[in-house]
Amino acid sequence: MAPKTKKQFEDIRMGKKNLIKEVGLELFSKEGFHSTSIRMIAKKAGISKGLMYNYYGSKDELLIEIINDGFEKLMVYIDPDNSGELTRGELEFMIEENFRILKEQQSFWMLYFSIFLQPDVIKIVGDQMRNFYSEILSLFTNYFRNAGYKNPELEALLFGAVMDGVSINFLLNIAEFPIEEVKKRLLELFSNKPIPNQ
Repeated sequence: MAPKTKKQFEDIRMGKKNLIKEVGLELFSKEGFHSTSIRMIAKKAGISKGLMYNYYGSKDELLIEIINDGFEKLMVYIDPDNSGELTRGELEFMIEENFRILKEQQSFWMLYFSIFLQPDVIKIVGDQMRNFYSEILSLFTNYFRNAGYKNPELEALLFGAVMDGVSINFLLNIAEFPIEEVKKRLLELFSNKPIPNQ
């Protein structure tokens, strides 16, 4: 058997790292950040606790990477062309995609929203949260400014708060949530019928 190449070793390393992130995300979202130990993550990932530390120096470091990865994925559908400007079509796409992503990535969203209820955990990912919010708030503010709203900053805050609230309600009751009606109403409120200068 030929020795492994550098690329093969790197692929193995990335595979293990991704597995640890998946397991960490699952346990953090189901058991809670404080109730999940490095030992629990290592055991579920099928690796030794010592090997786990070769990938992540601490549980905090793992949480930061999970949150960073989640935010990177979010930006793909919030600003798909990475232009820093939202068009009406992109805003509509984001509203449509929001529920699909919530359903497909429930563990991430359960973790994300639970972080807000844990001030000590927010401190761990505070920089990531602030950077992400600053970026999306700027995108939303520019969208409402370009649409002619009198107070685009307020509209951006309202839009973000409504999307968060709707998302939480959706996650709590996926089977019975009236998803199509809510999407339609969101599009009416924030995309299809802008109300400039009011």
